[in-house]
Amino acid sequence: MAIYHLEAKAVSRGSGRSAVAAAAYMSCSEIHNEYDGVTHDFTRKRGLVWQQIFLPKNAPPEWTDRSVLWNAVEAAEKSKDSRLARELVVALPIELDKMQWIKLLMEYIRKNFVADGMCADIAIHDTDGHNPHAHILLTVRPLDDKGKWQNKTEKEYLCVKSGEEKGFTSSEFVSAKSKGWEKQYQYFVGKKKVYMPPSEAEKHGYERVNKYPKSTRFGRQNPIAARWNSDEQLVVWREQWAQITNKHLDEANHSDAHIDHRSHADRGLDEQPTIHEGYVARTIEQKGFVADRCAINRQIKADNALLRELKAAMKKISQTVKNTLPALAEAMETLREKMIVLRYHIQIGNAVSREGKRTIQAEKATLARYTAVGEQITAKKKERKELQNKKKSTPVLRIAIQRDLSRQIAELTEELEELKSEKLRLLKELKCTDDNGVLKVQSEITKIETALATLAKAEKKNISKLNKAIQRYKDLKKQSAAFDKGEFAAARLRIRPEKQLSAENKLQSAYGKNFSIRSLFTAIHETDRTLNDSIDLAAAKEFEYRQHEQPRSKTSGLTK
Repeated sequence: MAIYHLEAKAVSRGSGRSAVAAAAYMSCSEIHNEYDGVTHDFTRKRGLVWQQIFLPKNAPPEWTDRSVLWNAVEAAEKSKDSRLARELVVALPIELDKMQWIKLLMEYIRKNFVADGMCADIAIHDTDGHNPHAHILLTVRPLDDKGKWQNKTEKEYLCVKSGEEKGFTSSEFVSAKSKGWEKQYQYFVGKKKVYMPPSEAEKHGYERVNKYPKSTRFGRQNPIAARWNSDEQLVVWREQWAQITNKHLDEANHSDAHIDHRSHADRGLDEQPTIHEGYVARTIEQKGFVADRCAINRQIKADNALLRELKAAMKKISQTVKNTLPALAEAMETLREKMIVLRYHIQIGNAVSREGKRTIQAEKATLARYTAVGEQITAKKKERKELQNKKKSTPVLRIAIQRDLSRQIAELTEELEELKSEKLRLLKELKCTDDNGVLKVQSEITKIETALATLAKAEKKNISKLNKAIQRYKDLKKQSAAFDKGEFAAARLRIRPEKQLSAENKLQSAYGKNFSIRSLFTAIHETDRTLNDSIDLAAAKEFEYRQHEQPRSKTSGLTK
């Protein structure tokens, strides 16, 4: 079923990535990076389902070409550790098809990013048909009205006036200067270097150390970029993904597959590391089945209790049944009640076992994929390390070799990022945060398999007891042939509602909120079909009629 997964990460030179390489990788294309002269070719990569670029109105139209867009981003950043782009990786709901994914992504992208001034490059990947996801590559510099990149930060000078210190940008200082604010510079005061305004230094004849005024360390961040980089904005994007996804799931008639961006703690869910709670139990409960971890143990306990109760009831029946019509009717209806309860129990137990086995198989498949991804990450890290060492040992003047090694390293880095995203998604699917959690999942699956085996043995005993009860019922039915058919039918009809209600109450008590009235009706139908002993309503009515007519006939005779 649909899972919530939204991973946000930065594409920066400091981590060995480039925007061009990231764009080439996600679009399975070939792009030349003009910044470092490396060409990134991912045309042989498989799994691309769809890709498209979305631009705000003020962006240059030529940026619809992926190569032009991301080379423009690379050219705007001069630092060796610059942040180049922001990447989001989102899991797509398997309940939707390709066109519905595209429609969902287009609404999400336009509403949250393009409308806010970002350029967005999107690609849908689904290599094996089981992991549909989308890469969203976003620009991090705002654009001005003319389609030019704005600065990420602006120099902020710390100025003083009457002992008060305040920060101003260059444009702000023009008006602040007329109001008496002065920049501060370093001056030699003896052997010390002290910041002060020029007017103060001139009074004492201090010598200026250099021409650089006092300023904040990192400058003032562009307010738009600051908002995009804030934790609060990421929360909004996460919430919006859940809301828009759920809207599209509703439109596709998959309301039962809703996702939630909130943590389990925020949602009020209490996970406990026992067999009674956990990821498998919640998955089955959300699908409308009885949860396995809580239901398996509950099922086994209820099985034992019902078997003991049935055994005691049958013993009581054997002891109390005499050759009297009321006792025989009571015994047969009591047996029918117990068989309905057992039939319901077996029916639900089978559903729990089937769903538990199916879920375990799915979890094992996820664990296998997780293990494989981990092995690939280890192998590719080792390969990248070897290439990095080779690049260090290669003379700088061997430019062609250096560029080829850079290309290979960049390609491996992008592949590693994809694998890391896949690993995080698998961890989320397993409801884990790290490898230790995965080990616990493996342990819990073993426990569940053991519990399912125990449940299967209990169900086998249930079926055996049910068969014995059916045979006992047939024996009692033969005894009933000695009584008036109508009178016996009427006696059973008077007892049946109470016995059937008793069965319902016992099942409601055993299953609580998971009790199903539909399953109860199925159990009743299957029991009566097996017994092939429907009450003769016509005979019962005839008997009741005779009982009412007899007093009237006697009265009429006395009158005569």
